[in-house]
Amino acid sequence: MQNYQNMVFSTAMRLTANPAEAQDIAQEVFLKAYERFADLRDSPTAGGWLKTVATNMSLNHLTRYRSRWSFFSELFSGGGEEDEREVEFAAPQSLEDDLDRADHHELVEQALQKLPPAQRVPLVLYHLEGLRYEEIAAKLNVSLGKVKTDIFRGREALRKRLRAKLVEAWDVKREG
Repeated sequence: MQNYQNMVFSTAMRLTANPAEAQDIAQEVFLKAYERFADLRDSPTAGGWLKTVATNMSLNHLTRYRSRWSFFSELFSGGGEEDEREVEFAAPQSLEDDLDRADHHELVEQALQKLPPAQRVPLVLYHLEGLRYEEIAAKLNVSLGKVKTDIFRGREALRKRLRAKLVEAWDVKREG
């Protein structure tokens, strides 16, 4: 449990954007894991199983309690799936670079959590969970067009939020 608790919680948190709900979901995931402990104890795929269960339980929760329902690539460029490329992150050159990356990661997480669920959930499933549009449509029980629209709108909203935050952070850094 200790090896996977952060992964399970962060998966639920990214999808629900609610710490209390994410904790409840994580607890349920580990209860399910406990029930299957004999199968999972020595399994090399236990982490993947836990992540899948956390994702599915989060989606079930959102479906049950939603008002209606999530990234690193293409944040500052336009374009759709056709011109997507794998995002590469350079290794930090110093502690300062490492701290800047951590700050940017925190900004992204905060901006992501402020998106409406209809945009956040598909973005998370696509960019962080690696699902294809068709898989997202099937999981959310919505049309492929809706998934594409929600991801596009989510990227745009995220891009706007992050630009404003990064400009603000840059100004503070220059003044300091």
